[in-house]
Amino acid sequence: MPLREQNSNKGTFGKVLNFSGSKNYIGAAYLSTVSILKVGGGFAALATEKDIIRSVSTLLPEAVYLTRNEGLRQAGDFSVILIGCGLGLMSSSKKLFKKVINKIKDSDIPTVIDADGLNILSGIDIKLPANSIITPHPLEAARLLGVTLNDVLDDLEGSAKLLSQKYNCVSVLKTHRTIICKGDNLFINEHGNSALAKAGSGDVLAGIIAGLLAQKMSTFEAARLGVYLHSRTGEIASEELGEYSVLASELPEYIHLAIKEII
Repeated sequence: MPLREQNSNKGTFGKVLNFSGSKNYIGAAYLSTVSILKVGGGFAALATEKDIIRSVSTLLPEAVYLTRNEGLRQAGDFSVILIGCGLGLMSSSKKLFKKVINKIKDSDIPTVIDADGLNILSGIDIKLPANSIITPHPLEAARLLGVTLNDVLDDLEGSAKLLSQKYNCVSVLKTHRTIICKGDNLFINEHGNSALAKAGSGDVLAGIIAGLLAQKMSTFEAARLGVYLHSRTGEIASEELGEYSVLASELPEYIHLAIKEII
């Protein structure tokens, strides 16, 4: 874990701007944002639709809330960008994604792209920021690579490498043994269980990784540690709740226990 300097303030631990949520995926906005803070990020701003702001702000008063356009204007002022969790595939979401990436593509701002961000990315030709992390599951990986799902499943490690090479980024290929890849460097996570096979679990992971990046970890190390903490959180939660019954919304309440094991 990154060290916690005692002579500090919220800016010491980074500012994350999270472009997440749409009318059908309100929960994704909450899950990804709360996880940024639970893993130690100092400041989380959610850029989303106005109706979602009203819903999520009652659950998470610690975050700052912006409209999508406000977030776009301020994107260069943040230390980390997270984009895609529940973003939707409407034309407005696709336009937003392109504008955000184009605004920061020549910067060194670490950027996490998840979920609908990946689905949008698979259909366009665009340069990603140098310090980017993509977090696909196998079907999203197949779309990104232009291959079949079976092609990915038959060679998970090779697919993770191809993703990293094609997009010049860290790839996090999410399976029961998630593979993190940067160039030729591979890390395979052996933790986790079926408790994580629930809608919303990936939003929690994306927020964890973004929160670690905000604390100045490198992209590869933030991805590795983020995947590990997420998987241990699932294991710890299932010890109390059982693998059948863990909800993604309950995972953030166990992140601190996974952290305490390693500090």
